[in-house]
Amino acid sequence: MFGLLRPCAHSAARHGIDPSAWHTHLCGLCLGLRDGHGQLARAATNTDAIVLEILTEAQQSTPAARTAAGPCALRGMRRASVVAADAPGVRLAATASLLLAAAKIRDHMDDGETARLTRRPLNRVSNCWQARARSSAAPLGLDIEPLITAIESQLRLENSPESTLDDLTAPTQLCAAELFAHTAILADRPENTDALREAGWHFGRIAHLADALEDLDADRAQGHFNPLIATGTTPERAHSLVAESNSLLRAALARVALDRIATIRWSLLDPLRGVVRELGRTAGIAHTCATGACRTRGATTAAGATDPPSSVVTDLVETRPGMFEGGGRSPAAHGQQPWQPGAPFTPQPGLEPPEPPQGPNLLQGLGILCTQYCTGYACCATHTRPCSGQRKDAWINRCDCDCSDCCDCDCCDCDGCGGCCDCGGCDCGCDC
Repeated sequence: MFGLLRPCAHSAARHGIDPSAWHTHLCGLCLGLRDGHGQLARAATNTDAIVLEILTEAQQSTPAARTAAGPCALRGMRRASVVAADAPGVRLAATASLLLAAAKIRDHMDDGETARLTRRPLNRVSNCWQARARSSAAPLGLDIEPLITAIESQLRLENSPESTLDDLTAPTQLCAAELFAHTAILADRPENTDALREAGWHFGRIAHLADALEDLDADRAQGHFNPLIATGTTPERAHSLVAESNSLLRAALARVALDRIATIRWSLLDPLRGVVRELGRTAGIAHTCATGACRTRGATTAAGATDPPSSVVTDLVETRPGMFEGGGRSPAAHGQQPWQPGAPFTPQPGLEPPEPPQGPNLLQGLGILCTQYCTGYACCATHTRPCSGQRKDAWINRCDCDCSDCCDCDCCDCDGCGGCCDCGGCDCGCDC
């Protein structure tokens, strides 16, 4: 599976959503690819394409039909109720997954990232998936030829020294825009087409620039093409464009008539806000909150100045690295020296760290590997690590966001996990 979006299971309850809803759509897409295009097509599953399913369903008064799916290793060998493979949203998502997977294979081949012996079979798979995308788009009323033409123009644009950053991102933006807009056609809500096309246009720019920012160091070291390097765009500028598109995408979706807004916020808007924030870290941009809402990042005094973190009034005291206990002010206010990275840590009396769990023996570890890791059970079910014996959450329940470091602006929906201020996703005018 590949893609940009990854909804946070911790924030699902805040929106009144069952976290398993993501698996309902994910498994529906996977099985839709299998039923319509064969077992190999399941490798084309794209988590971003799931948004097309969700957008289509969110514009309909009744949800798409569900069907029972058998046990699967990626669900911990559990049965599940999933979106039916013949649902219009699933068929559109499958078409998009095949088209994007074919383009991704071609991109790797053009960059010389594939072994010489694998080029012919990979080229055959790419051509097959593109042909299947064509055949599945026709019954949906989707004109896929402009999308294929745009994808095929990417290499020419990359080889042209006159191409600007806007030129290089345009093919991705066009594809995303038309796919987003077509969800309105499938849902019989043509009045939503223009706003969704605009939202897709900005989603495409976010996806393209996010990939460029994440691969920047690797592409520079390996001499591969990167749009930021080719156009002389700084990471700071790229992040600014991503944040701008995030705000404009949110504004466009605000004009779309949706019957299930909470699902879109959880599956698209919140993950995008987290992406913008994470890309800010990748670009070396550190944001501080000037509203006083972010307790651990700084507080605004009456004069409007921002205090350093060591003097912030808070109800948290660091008792061990990364662990906080209630107790009034910061460690400095209690006459304690705050712990510094790399320094030895001396726990306070009564706060001795617990003994680490005993790891499994060799036979137990091999048993865990065979039954939980080799079968794929560990991907989507709580499991035990074979070396440490620690219990780990399933992939769908893991979250790389900092749920305690969020801005609580009252003027917009900045609260909650994945909803942190990122200087562009907030739209509230605060300097978070």
